[in-house]
Amino acid sequence: MSGEFPRAGFLRRFASLIYDYLVVISLSMLTAILYFAIIQIFIVMGVIAPTEDPAALIQESPLLYGIRSALLIAVNVLFFGYFWTKSGQTIGMRAWRLKVQTLEGQLISWPQAIIRCISALLGIGNLLVLVDFKNKKALQDYIANTEMVALSKEENKRIYRELD
Repeated sequence: MSGEFPRAGFLRRFASLIYDYLVVISLSMLTAILYFAIIQIFIVMGVIAPTEDPAALIQESPLLYGIRSALLIAVNVLFFGYFWTKSGQTIGMRAWRLKVQTLEGQLISWPQAIIRCISALLGIGNLLVLVDFKNKKALQDYIANTEMVALSKEENKRIYRELD
């Protein structure tokens, strides 16, 4: 543990996750709309056989469904990974003055961000914080060798200013 800032508790993590999921849901919806439009274009061009219900086609085709699922997962990983590796803070984390970092206090790497996203289990991994009183670490923190700390107002502002 870096020791400079205390590790974040469950409620702040949860509140930040709600903020971030609102953004991720909107990005996922945009991705799904664009994917559906591409499928429609392929139907018009004759690449995909005409159908009365393109949405059903996507649901019934393992390939098309798999591509859509992979795109939605990629949007989530890219959203969190980008912010975590750039400043250690997502939009929600900035609002709640939280930061993800290595145990040495550095920004996490892309491999750590990917591992953290996958092992978070859509936020369920944070429940471990409720029983890990001593370390206040979530499942994804243990697996990715990271920690989430609660920042002071001054440090939060400093990080935000450095992004310019």
